Amino acid sequence: MRNKIAALLLAFATLVAATTVRTKDGFLLATAPYAFSFPRDHYAHDAYRTEWWYFTGHLRAADGHRFGYELTFFRIGLAPHPSRVPKGRSAWRAAQLYPAHFAITDETKKQFVYYETFARDALGQGYASQRRLDVRSNGWTLTGTAQVRPVMRLHARSGNDALDLVQVPEKPPAINGREGISRKGSCVGCASHYYSFTRLATTGTLVRDGVRYAVHGLSWMDHEYGSDELQRGQVGWDWFSIQLADRREIMLYRLRQRDGRTTPQSSGSLIAPNGSVRYLPLAAFTIVPTGTWTSPHTHAVYPSGWRLRVRGVRRELILTPTLADQELANPGGTTYWEGAVRVTDARTGARLGVGYVELTGYAGALQL
Repeated sequence: MRNKIAALLLAFATLVAATTVRTKDGFLLATAPYAFSFPRDHYAHDAYRTEWWYFTGHLRAADGHRFGYELTFFRIGLAPHPSRVPKGRSAWRAAQLYPAHFAITDETKKQFVYYETFARDALGQGYASQRRLDVRSNGWTLTGTAQVRPVMRLHARSGNDALDLVQVPEKPPAINGREGISRKGSCVGCASHYYSFTRLATTGTLVRDGVRYAVHGLSWMDHEYGSDELQRGQVGWDWFSIQLADRREIMLYRLRQRDGRTTPQSSGSLIAPNGSVRYLPLAAFTIVPTGTWTSPHTHAVYPSGWRLRVRGVRRELILTPTLADQELANPGGTTYWEGAVRVTDARTGARLGVGYVELTGYAGALQL
C-alpha cells in the first residue's frame, strides 16, 4: 500500500512540475503531460507568450468562382499576468499585442491580395478573452459558442475585400503531438499545445474587389500556444494541411535548420473519418519539392509543388499551388508564403482533395 501511495504522490508531483515550468520572465512553458479541456482551451491563454487562431479554406460561389483564404489572429504576451492594464496605469500601456493577417486567393482570376493589422490591448484596440471564444484586432473578429465543437464566426474587412464566414466543425478537435504537446526541438520548452479542427463546413459571404459572393466550402483551423517553441539554428518551417475526399486529413510540419537538416522532432497527424488521430513521427512521411518559385517582391526562392508519401495513406500525393504567387511580403515583419494547393494522385493525376501550405524562413530566418 505504501508503495502505491508513493507512486501516486510521485506521479502527482511530476504532473505539477510538468505544468508549472516557466521561462525566466515568467511565461508558462508547454510541457508534457498536458490534458486539453474543451471548451476552455478554445479561449486565450495569457500565461503563455505566443498564441494563434489560424483559419484557411477553400470556397466556391454559385457562379463557380473559386477562392482560397487565410485569416489568422495572433496574441503576443509582453507580460504573463495580469493581461489587463492595472488600475492607476496609463490607458496606453499594453500587456498584449494582437497582430492579424488576412488573405484571399482568387483562383478564378489568378489574383492574390493580403492585409495585416496590428493592435494592442490598450484603448480596446485588441482583445482575446480567457473566458469565451472572443478574439478581436482592430475590428477583425473571431467569436464562437461555448461548446467542444463550437460554431465559429469570422469577420475581416480591408478596403474592397472582406470575409464573413460561419464555421461548423464536422469532427472533434484533433490533438497534435504526444502527451498534449507538439515538439519543436529537444529542449524542455521547445513545444506547443496544438490542436486542429480539420474539417469545418463553411458558409457565408466573401467580398473581392467590391464584388460580393455567397460562398460555401471547407476550412481548417489551428489553435496553438506556447512560450519557447524554436531553438537556435532553426530558420523556419514547411507546414502542410491536406483534406482528402475520403474524409481523412493530414497535418505535417518540417522544421528546417540553418545547416540544411530537418529537426528530428518534426512530425504530423493523420486524422481518420471518425476523427481519431494517428501520430506521425518524421520517419512516417517524406516531402520532396517538385519545383521552385522566385518571388518578384522579395527575391526569396521558395519550393513550389511537392510529392508526399505518408504512412497509412496508400497513394503518393502531389500538391500543386493554385497560384504561384501567394507570398505575404511584410517589410519590417515576417514574410512568408501561405497558399492554397490542389492534391492529386501522383500515378493517375486524379484529384484527391485540397490543402494549404505555409513556408516560413525563406525570406530571412524566422523570429518569433
